[in-house]
Amino acid sequence: MLKIVVALLILWVVLSIVGFVVEGLLWLAVVGLVLFAATVVWGWLKRRTSSAR
Repeated sequence: MLKIVVALLILWVVLSIVGFVVEGLLWLAVVGLVLFAATVVWGWLKRRTSSAR
C-alpha cells in the first residue's frame, strides 16, 4: 500500500513540474498539486487507521 502512495506522489510531483516548466500548462501544475495534497491526506488517514488496529 505504501508503495502505491509513494508512486502516486512521485507522479503528481512530475506532473506539477511539467506544468510549471511548459508554458501554457499551468493548469497541469495546479491539478498535480491538488492531487499530491489529496494523496498525502488519503495516505496519512489510511496509515493512521491501519495502525490503530
